Amino acid sequence: MRRTAPVEPARIDLALHPKQAVALTTAATEVLYGGAAGGGKSHLMRAAAILWATAIAGLQIYLFRRKLPDLLKNHMEGPKGFRVLLAPWVAAGFVEIVEGVVRFWNGSRIYLCHCQHDKDRFNYAGAEIHVLLVDELTHFSEPIYRFLRGRVRAVGLPELPAGYSGRFPRVLCGSNPGGPGHHWVKAAFVDVAAPMELRRMRDAEGGMLRQYIPARLDDNPAMADDDPEYRARLRGLGSAALVQAMENGDWNVVEGAYFDCWSTARHVIRPFAIPGWWTRFRSFDWGSASPFSVGWWAVAGEDTPHPDGAVIPRGALIRTREWYGARGPNLGLKLSNVQIAEGIAARDGGERFAYGVADPSIFRTDGGPSIAEQMSRRGIVWRRADNRRVPGIGPVSGWDQMRQLSTPE
Repeated sequence: MRRTAPVEPARIDLALHPKQAVALTTAATEVLYGGAAGGGKSHLMRAAAILWATAIAGLQIYLFRRKLPDLLKNHMEGPKGFRVLLAPWVAAGFVEIVEGVVRFWNGSRIYLCHCQHDKDRFNYAGAEIHVLLVDELTHFSEPIYRFLRGRVRAVGLPELPAGYSGRFPRVLCGSNPGGPGHHWVKAAFVDVAAPMELRRMRDAEGGMLRQYIPARLDDNPAMADDDPEYRARLRGLGSAALVQAMENGDWNVVEGAYFDCWSTARHVIRPFAIPGWWTRFRSFDWGSASPFSVGWWAVAGEDTPHPDGAVIPRGALIRTREWYGARGPNLGLKLSNVQIAEGIAARDGGERFAYGVADPSIFRTDGGPSIAEQMSRRGIVWRRADNRRVPGIGPVSGWDQMRQLSTPE
């Protein structure tokens, strides 16, 4: 269908709140919008799709959710779905909605798509996507997202009107914390740069201009008008971790995590000059195919004022730096034990350490020198750590001690 655009088109309601408007107009070409529940992610995607399809003739927009029933329920049906939003234009003959495709008078299309299993991504091998919209990104696996992003290209991209140059093709995703893809989404968008910062990604990460735009329930005044009791229902989810994630958009809280008491606001402080006489030590959790973790620690020797005004109590453990050996979510660097030891020595910064504690598994011998022995030959010496999660007879487990130190009194 192609016809002349309406001179005085019927009014449709695409009102956006300020944070949604930032996501719509940002110069970033790969955006994650979201965090807390109720931030207006789904409406943003529908409004962006309609606005861009209207402004750019011939634009091909693909909107994904993982499962077809969720896709139709959230985006096609309901009081704010495409059918209701676009009803005036459908009645006027400027838009057609046929079998999950929204067709505009100017040749633009919005395709409603689903991709439940990894193998389903190949159904879109021939797609030429100008705009990729992914709703609830953490419901998808990383291979699915990378494949779909690989179909985002400028082939067939129409001439862009003034103000749109350099902003297409583009990707806009929305999501809350949690879900099977939580860790890879957090690593790709939330941890890669500060919120709102634009970061040009290297080619191996798609080469797009990436940005994380946090959205909270308070950013969406429409929710307060439409459902004033929504916040109370979020707080009634039952799990403190889930409430923190859904109400505040906290990506560092994971439902079911052992250290569910973790709080970035409470447990992370700005760097400061650590007194030279404080005890320093290292910790090491070994990994090869899976990531390894090296931590450098200082033990507060006395109650110490922090520049931000807090007091660091005597005996507090401060992780001064770390080396997380990963090349992706749950993917290790596959370094040799000698390479890890040399990497630790290079990162020591000339400091002297009272001791080092490590995963007991590195002391096992299987017909040759243990991992601990191999590393000691490079000057990195460890003793066995207590990594019990459940305390038995005797001292409190190391895990429980960490919980006690991390939990407010």
